[in-house]
Amino acid sequence: MMINRTVGAALVCAGLLAPTANAQTMIPESDGMTMEQPTTGGMSHTKKHQKMHRHGPIGVPGRHQLPKGKLVLTYRYGTMEMSGIREGTNDMDANTLVTTVPNVFAALPGQPPTIRVAPVSMSMDMHMLGAMYAPSHRLTLMGMLPYVEKSMTMRTYAGPAGTTVLGDNTSTSNGLGDIRLGALLAFKKTPKGSARVGLGLSLPTGSITKTGQMLSPMNTRPTRRLAYSMQLGSGTYDLHPSLTYETGKRALNWGGQVRGIVRLGENDEGYRFGHEAALTGWLSYRAAPWISYSGRAEYRHAGRIKGRDINIAGPSLGADPRNYGGDYITLYAGADLTPRRGLLKGQLLGVELGLPVYQNLNGVQSKADWSLAVAWRKPF
Repeated sequence: MMINRTVGAALVCAGLLAPTANAQTMIPESDGMTMEQPTTGGMSHTKKHQKMHRHGPIGVPGRHQLPKGKLVLTYRYGTMEMSGIREGTNDMDANTLVTTVPNVFAALPGQPPTIRVAPVSMSMDMHMLGAMYAPSHRLTLMGMLPYVEKSMTMRTYAGPAGTTVLGDNTSTSNGLGDIRLGALLAFKKTPKGSARVGLGLSLPTGSITKTGQMLSPMNTRPTRRLAYSMQLGSGTYDLHPSLTYETGKRALNWGGQVRGIVRLGENDEGYRFGHEAALTGWLSYRAAPWISYSGRAEYRHAGRIKGRDINIAGPSLGADPRNYGGDYITLYAGADLTPRRGLLKGQLLGVELGLPVYQNLNGVQSKADWSLAVAWRKPF
């Protein structure tokens, strides 16, 4: 199973994930505030226009600049589920996997000729605290602190061949993910639309040496380093560039964004995750002053892992660096709320559900099933 699909989230992370986004790409959305303060008294045409344009999907990072001097605190929760087996665009059953797909480590002592540990399911949850601050009308600074939880269930088949199931085993990992710092710079702001460029840098604070107990085909339970997808960070400094444009008319708002992840070198364990690129477009509709609905589509490409961690080996898909990355198309539906009374008055709440409609995977991997992101934002 692959960390690059989990996020999904990015991109998680984009984006979450992106949904098919990974942990390193899940970023809290901006506060949804208007981009500029009015320069004249009363309700100017510009301010009216900005009010109509401030709503949109929470899964698109870096959609807004904040007004000068504004501070926003954010909390974001993202979750995703994966299951099944796919080679390229074709599904595969577990019996076919464990009898026909070669084990890349077969030449090592004690290794079977084919894969003998099949994926059943994987889940990832991320809690992310963030802060945004605007020292000027055109520049917004931000920082994000993630906590990641992962769980993976694998089914082990007995011996070096055959389809006799030995049993299931679940591994978990949790802890601090990769901290990210970033900035948004507006270079076009007119009553008809706005454009901004973003640049983020993620720091290698998430562990890439997590271990767990596994069930081997010989019915032993050794403690080994977990697969790449179960580690909590990339282990590298990663750049996160983005370019965003949005506009709107009356209660409608629409826009697009292109973003990427550029891995800066190899990590301490001898590998790096693949570079990523994503393109997304959205449309949102403000149904009432306190709620808007949004829909969007996203295409994401993630490259294979380059290099290898010599401590990750065995007859499972996640141990092979070739079984990571691919091309994904995901559809999202969401809502953004601004409570007008009660304890949450003045705060912003958002939710977005993602469902994959196309997955062309490198090698053999688990498939993404769905993702969900929830965001809370409090401006000061």
